[in-house]
Amino acid sequence: MKTNRTRQRLAAGKVAVGIAHTLVPSTEVSKMMGAANLDWVFLDSEHSPFSTDALHELIRAYRMVGVTAVVRVCDFQYDLVSRALDSGAEGIIFPRCEEPDQLAHAVRGAKFPPEGHRGFGLGPPQIDYQQASFDEITAHCNRETLLIAQIESTRALARLPELAAVEGLDSLMVGPADLSGSLGVGGQWEHPKLVEAIDRVIAACAEHGLWPAIQVRDGDLAQFWISRGMKLIGCSTESVLLWDALSSLAHRLRASASGA
Repeated sequence: MKTNRTRQRLAAGKVAVGIAHTLVPSTEVSKMMGAANLDWVFLDSEHSPFSTDALHELIRAYRMVGVTAVVRVCDFQYDLVSRALDSGAEGIIFPRCEEPDQLAHAVRGAKFPPEGHRGFGLGPPQIDYQQASFDEITAHCNRETLLIAQIESTRALARLPELAAVEGLDSLMVGPADLSGSLGVGGQWEHPKLVEAIDRVIAACAEHGLWPAIQVRDGDLAQFWISRGMKLIGCSTESVLLWDALSSLAHRLRASASGA
């Protein structure tokens, strides 16, 4: 069965890099990311228009190219988590985490007994048509699935030690946009209040043996946070990268055409 590439890198003390996939429901995007040798993808089902069918196809495509598909569910509902995992997702991001008990229940829902209460609905496609026993499958999934809690508010910061202590959790991920808004410095990515808050998340991860994670807007911010200890980095989105390249090319062509 498939080893989680991103978990493997993180366990070895390396940084895992990826981008968010939020808008374009084409499996060609996954092929590009695989060819670019990215470690993981932040598949967003909270703010994206992806249907369940589209999300399923994207997850399967990422498995085929060796990129770890981590799905941000839109809520803590068990069925949203189980469907993503049964489609082959190798990780889950729980958004807007503020209540440790709620997070703990959601984490248990992503794990098979005896570690949790996830229902068994896997078949040959989900284990890449390999031969494996029930116990081997459940143990493998429990061990390899990456479970991430997103820190996006001052309330989450206030309960950081409790959230970080949730059993079975692997990582705390900062959502800088919502966190900056909650701190009253919306969109000011280098504001001291935001930097200090994110540093607190990194410190909480170090104390509880978790991997600190963040999703940022551009490469400069990614490099800044890698230098401060972030291990799981998501940078930009497929639609932003496409728009940046398209608008830059259009500007150059228009400039050349007007001067001709």
